[in-house]
Amino acid sequence: MHSLASSLAADGSWIQFNWDYLFQNLGPATVDGLTFGAIYALVALGYTLVYGVLNLINFAHSEVFISGAYAVVFTLSWLGFGPNTPNLSPIAIAGDLILACVAAMIVSALVALLVERVAYKPLRDRGAPRLAYLISAIGASFAIQYIFFNWRGSNAEPAVIMFQPKAIFDIGGTLIDSQQLTIVIAAVVMMVGVDQFIRRTRLGRGIRAVAQDPDTATLMGVNKERIIMATFLIGGLLAGAAALFYVMKVPSGVIYNGGFILGIKAFTAAVLGGIGNIRGALLGGLLLGMIGNYGQYLLGDAQWTDVVCFVVLVLVLMVRPEGILGSNLAKVRA
Repeated sequence: MHSLASSLAADGSWIQFNWDYLFQNLGPATVDGLTFGAIYALVALGYTLVYGVLNLINFAHSEVFISGAYAVVFTLSWLGFGPNTPNLSPIAIAGDLILACVAAMIVSALVALLVERVAYKPLRDRGAPRLAYLISAIGASFAIQYIFFNWRGSNAEPAVIMFQPKAIFDIGGTLIDSQQLTIVIAAVVMMVGVDQFIRRTRLGRGIRAVAQDPDTATLMGVNKERIIMATFLIGGLLAGAAALFYVMKVPSGVIYNGGFILGIKAFTAAVLGGIGNIRGALLGGLLLGMIGNYGQYLLGDAQWTDVVCFVVLVLVLMVRPEGILGSNLAKVRA
């Protein structure tokens, strides 16, 4: 028999903690959690970059992500993908996926730049208080959501199956398939690439300078507006890549408000790792993905994943609001 521990929920029912089930499925739960965590990490980086430069949370970033997801679905549908995997060679499928990824990155980057130009720049020009930025970002988020709602309706887009996952290798009885491996490796490579870009390039030094002291950076010849636009652009590009991986993992998950929950999870990942810290976004995303998946197995219902993630956010804000790594973009050194 499985050992169960129970506690009373708010509605009087009992929540059961099935530790045996979690431990028996610890390997699959971890691998699948890392897969989702890699997606959270890529989206979290957008929050981290904007916060590092502007000390503001871009609550419209979830819609930047879902814009890229729509681009993935439309591109792959145009290329012949649908509920069934097309009969193409692996090379052809890889080429189509790269094309869809590029389309999603471009669309997300353009939407991110549009948000910055429409929702943020006018407020900066007028020296608006921080609360105005928050309200403007939330307004931009709802506006983009309902543009998609009026265009595509309230139903999710038809499923798009890119390829059938195949087992690659076995670690201690846990099979790791091609889909999981592709998402995790690609996401980590992108995150490391951005980290090195921020550390070693001229534009990266400009981003760090503005994050540390925008006024002094401007006096030293750094174009602050160009840096802010570049920050939103990079965040949008990564959100577009995350959109491809999300559709790969959840083929029928693209809906007009589908970015909201994932955006909150990505924000939680950024806070968990250390908001404003690039490596913290990667660490926080991977950890949150595993924690959420563990909660799903422990409580026996996928719906608990979101609850567990939000509980983690509250606990982090209460216990260690600066996050695990606890440094910011301005302190990054080459």
